[in-house]
Amino acid sequence: MLRRVKELHGVKLRARDGEIGSVDEILFDDNQWIVRYLVVNTGGWLNERKVLIAPKAFGDMNWTTREWHVNLTHHQVEDSPGIDMDAPVSRQMETEYYDHYGWPYYWTGMGLANRAGLSWAAGNPGSVYSVTTAINAASPQALEARARGGDNPDKNDDIHLRSSREVTGYGIVAEDGHIGHVEDLIIDEVSWLIRYLAVDTRDWWPGKKVLLPPEWIISTQWPDRSVNVGVTRVQVRNGPSWNAHEPISPAFEYELAVYYGEQRLEVDERPVAHRNERQASAGRSYSERQ
Repeated sequence: MLRRVKELHGVKLRARDGEIGSVDEILFDDNQWIVRYLVVNTGGWLNERKVLIAPKAFGDMNWTTREWHVNLTHHQVEDSPGIDMDAPVSRQMETEYYDHYGWPYYWTGMGLANRAGLSWAAGNPGSVYSVTTAINAASPQALEARARGGDNPDKNDDIHLRSSREVTGYGIVAEDGHIGHVEDLIIDEVSWLIRYLAVDTRDWWPGKKVLLPPEWIISTQWPDRSVNVGVTRVQVRNGPSWNAHEPISPAFEYELAVYYGEQRLEVDERPVAHRNERQASAGRSYSERQ
């Protein structure tokens, strides 16, 4: 099932021995675009302290009561290592955290380490939009950028964690100009992959919202708060519209895959010199192009 991150805000977390707080935001790996932690506001019982809880601790969700079962106890959460939410999460902090709960380290390949090989259809046999489909649909620029960036986010022990609240509002820059901003992130509640960036184009093309898979991202300009994607304005304007009030169905995902797959063919058929020029342009941030 696909969920908007904003849907998770305020969901109550119920440990094995009672409520422990509510979801405040998520921290995700900005190389792999996969959720690493949920940030939990513990409320009064821990003096409003915020703690991190990894996806592996989460069980069943009751959307009627908006309660999420967590396979932990009050004692485990209370005794968990302190996290400075205003500072980057270091590998040492993650190691202490995982050691506390007795979990294998995801950065050693145990658990949700990266996007590769993870089926977006996990838990959803009706879905036809797989990781392979998305990668095949990605632009040549995005594929090359991923190759340069290395699909190994843990090289040199670098940590690439970003907050969902931080990226909300980031500008989305197509190959030929600004097209909108990030309204939300869409995650798969089984695989914990960020399947799509939900983009509101009202700053440029009123009345349209679209979904763009992370595989289309060429680069992210964190200081400029912008994301460069390997599509054009025309491709976005003519692409499928997303209705935020309706569930994302397998049929809609198939429509996205077919549409952007066809756009990939159009890009590949263009002259090499033209593709190279577009790649150089796409690598610049929006502010640099003004």
